[in-house]
Amino acid sequence: MSKNYQNVNNLKISEELLSFVNKELLKDLDISSEKFWEGFDKAVHDLAPKNKELIQIRENLQKKIDDWHIKNKGNEIEIEQYKKFLREIGYLKEEGPDFKIETNNVDDEIAQIAGPQLVVPIMNARYTLNAANARWVSLYDSLYGTNIIESEEGGSERYDPNRGQEVIKYVREFFDKYIPIDGTSWKNISALKIKDKNLLIFKEDKEYKLKDENKFVGHRGDVNKPTAIIIKNNNLHFEIIINPKAFSAAHDIAGISDVIAESAVSTICDNEDSVAAVDAEDKVTCYRNWLGLMRGDLKVQFEKNGKKLERKLNPDRSFISKEGKGLKLHGRSLLLIRNVGHLMTNSSIILNDGSEVPEGIMDAFITTTAALHDFKKKKNSRTGSIYIVKPKMHGPDETAFTDLIFSKVEELLGLQKYTCKIGIMDEERRTSANLKECIRTLKNRVFFINTGFLDRTGDEMHTSMEAGPMIKKGDMKSSRWISAYENNNVDIGLKCGFSGKAQIGKGMWAMPDKMKEMLDEKISHLKAGANCAWVPSPTAASLHALHYHQINIFDEQKKIMRREQSKLDDLLTIPVADRPNWSVDEINKEITNSAQTLLGYVVRWIDQGVGCSKVPDINNIGLMEDRATLRISSQHIANWIHHGITTKIQVMEIMKAMAKVVDKQNENDKNYIKMSDNFENSLAFKTACDLIFKGKDQPSGYTEPLLHLNRIEKKSSLN
Repeated sequence: MSKNYQNVNNLKISEELLSFVNKELLKDLDISSEKFWEGFDKAVHDLAPKNKELIQIRENLQKKIDDWHIKNKGNEIEIEQYKKFLREIGYLKEEGPDFKIETNNVDDEIAQIAGPQLVVPIMNARYTLNAANARWVSLYDSLYGTNIIESEEGGSERYDPNRGQEVIKYVREFFDKYIPIDGTSWKNISALKIKDKNLLIFKEDKEYKLKDENKFVGHRGDVNKPTAIIIKNNNLHFEIIINPKAFSAAHDIAGISDVIAESAVSTICDNEDSVAAVDAEDKVTCYRNWLGLMRGDLKVQFEKNGKKLERKLNPDRSFISKEGKGLKLHGRSLLLIRNVGHLMTNSSIILNDGSEVPEGIMDAFITTTAALHDFKKKKNSRTGSIYIVKPKMHGPDETAFTDLIFSKVEELLGLQKYTCKIGIMDEERRTSANLKECIRTLKNRVFFINTGFLDRTGDEMHTSMEAGPMIKKGDMKSSRWISAYENNNVDIGLKCGFSGKAQIGKGMWAMPDKMKEMLDEKISHLKAGANCAWVPSPTAASLHALHYHQINIFDEQKKIMRREQSKLDDLLTIPVADRPNWSVDEINKEITNSAQTLLGYVVRWIDQGVGCSKVPDINNIGLMEDRATLRISSQHIANWIHHGITTKIQVMEIMKAMAKVVDKQNENDKNYIKMSDNFENSLAFKTACDLIFKGKDQPSGYTEPLLHLNRIEKKSSLN
């Protein structure tokens, strides 16, 4: 909770935030602090009551659904009756006529280039810079440093030349498949030159050309001794670096020292699930990093292996086109900003009735204002658009409210209507059941729809909490509702004209150390029709980018448009276990698994303010955990307690046992505070237990209210 406030009009604003806005955010913009705060004051007092009303509607609907399930307990759910009930209470909306989205001025990275999308916590400046710069990543390094190449030196500090040779072989074989040379293999080439606007490839003294000569787009250096060759395939580039003196080219007859892959085409800078921002101090850290990206001057100094290093934003990449003209490729990822949803409030600003500001409204005004700094240089969006990803909206009334918020933002900042583009996270049950109507409310703004399997599962379980005990977490992925949900998102997006105009996205690969498995499995996201999918790191981005060379996603989407559309009946099929006869061991194993990752995540959130962690699971496999995974685990155990599959006492025993495991896993972290030394006084342990034991009563099963409350308490005890 902020301690010092200043009165500005009808607002009380914390000094940290006020100082940041007046001295940093508005600096060099044509908008005075008086005008900004006057407009914000008016807008927020118009919008806040509507925000409150929408949250109340969520609660009213949930109460009606709970009552319906209690009344029908023991009876099989008749889908027609269930749908009729959902329509009567306003949960399901009538579907209107077909339409196409009308979003204009979107960048090619959104509309034309299919590729990986990074998600990064905006609170961490260094990670954020790495993500922004992950547009171009060394494919050689990515392959060498991961489990894709199998050799004994996998984790060694010492360079293994055999492993290096395996990397080169892997890349040459990939090029042979997707950028083939007419008449020979990339493995046999001895030199690369440019002549008469074409790439000539030499094997000893014989000349060869690419099968598709259009894939060569340019070079750097002398035509007879180029230092880099630029290749393009499916709208993505590779940069082949030629430096015979480099260590990595020692065994390469053509002198190729590296292949740089165009990787993270877009990046979501996240204010939401991957950060732990609970007060003005935290929010200003997030906003300041975003402002630095938009101004182009974000820098960070740090020490690594005893060396002092500085990280800043990469410049564009210059080269000479095949016509001999100077050309540039964008040096960094197109940056999107994820605001928070409609639920949470924040103590940074107090309204005239004494209530806290709705955090999503504050995010909208401040993150958009920061993006104005990019309008002068157009280094991020070349088309002058601002891309806001909006999570956790429930149904068309809430998406329409988001449209209203950004209309007011544009009005205050003097922006053309629809400058702010909105990405719809399709991660709540009421949104996926009404997706077409949600898109309709934002048809001039929508640039992206994305499935979030984890949050969607959390909402699935909470909405139908009273319907019965849920199936195991691992079985959710093969349940009827999930395939209907994933297909429905793509079907509706394509029907509404997204192909070639907007992104249809799929979710995160959560195992950053398991890149071989990602290469095997994540191509399924492209086959499902997604023109972007989430990755957790620059390395993962460069490897997932290979999938987009293998599949032309726009051709794939044309095929998908011909299939039968997914069914609402399947989407609304509740994943309850039919007369479960699990053994005590099975039940305890399931709870143990959830409890362990839940504790591993919560302890760092509460004690250290870390919003996204690689948490070792029960088998010591590092999983990326954020609030979405936490929501599933807590809701799942809460559901099993509620339906008598387990007991509160049994769960508490497991929680204490798992706290000891988590303490052991974190023993090398000097900032870590053990939970098992004193369960009674560990705020992190108490929070983790509350998330389960009070889980049934949390709004939509969200974890934020309890996390924020306890993190604020922790921060005040540290101060």
